[in-house]
Amino acid sequence: MCSLEQFKIDLKALTEDVTSLEWELDNHFFEQLDGAQLQQGSLHVSGTIRKSVGFYELSLHVTGTVEVPCDRCLDPMDQPIDADLRLVVKLGDTYTEDDDVITVDEARPVLDTAWFIYESIALAVPIRHVHQPGDCNVAMSEKLQELSAARSSDADATEEIDPRWNALLKLKEKK
Repeated sequence: MCSLEQFKIDLKALTEDVTSLEWELDNHFFEQLDGAQLQQGSLHVSGTIRKSVGFYELSLHVTGTVEVPCDRCLDPMDQPIDADLRLVVKLGDTYTEDDDVITVDEARPVLDTAWFIYESIALAVPIRHVHQPGDCNVAMSEKLQELSAARSSDADATEEIDPRWNALLKLKEKK
């Protein structure tokens, strides 16, 4: 069971200059985040938060897998994740996020890292994710191949070139 409370870091309560952080993320983590597109995974988060004069530096490393749909067959697949997160946090009057600098309200100096961790995981998922060759759903792959071949052969066989384009092709041939 994964509670999002464990991802809240009370900055003023940090006693050491460097504090080690370790978390195990599972499906429950993704379920608790509102608006999360990723819903399943098994990941390990490790890192440190370093306390300096006037700011805190958070460095995290995330490894594991998340489940995403294959772009070809739509079956679920495990996508390996290896991501790094680095944030600079300082205390101020109100909570703001500017580039890589997070300002946390000094009256309530708690940094919630859950959404930052989720964002680094989501950004580590490649745009295109497909199974390894031979691992896709066979029935779906066959149907995709059938429809792709039918569509491309039908278009080539039945379509004539628009006569207006023929006139343009003649101009191109003169050069």
